Amino acid sequence: MNRMAVIKANSEDIKLLARLMRAEAEGEGELGMLMVGNVGVNRVRGNCLDFRNIRTIPQMVYQRPGGFEATTKGYFYQRAREKEIRLAERAVNGERQHPATNALWFFRPTGQCPSTWWNQAHSGRFKSHCFYAPSGSDCPGVY
Repeated sequence: MNRMAVIKANSEDIKLLARLMRAEAEGEGELGMLMVGNVGVNRVRGNCLDFRNIRTIPQMVYQRPGGFEATTKGYFYQRAREKEIRLAERAVNGERQHPATNALWFFRPTGQCPSTWWNQAHSGRFKSHCFYAPSGSDCPGVY
């Protein structure tokens, strides 16, 4: 399947997203890593809420505050692997997986997923991660 990218990304951006996806969700398998990619792409596409003026993958990955904890860990800085690069390309090309379809946030709770997180609605759980999506009126760019 050959689709058009939904955000601008060069090969270095794809590798950066691939590294983020692996560092955040390798234990969740390919689908879990794709969902992290969905969230990252949504943050770039959305231009809303906590992610106004986040227009590139590097801006999204290294956003402070509000960015990804994985960027503070050594594992994130290992070279991107082909498997994760292909997954990152799929996310940039607009592939979406529920419950991350419109999500801008995810986290790994110690127990159940709260119904809201930072005033955002719970869109579902995949393995250890809970996903949260804004309303269409708060962030039309992810819908």
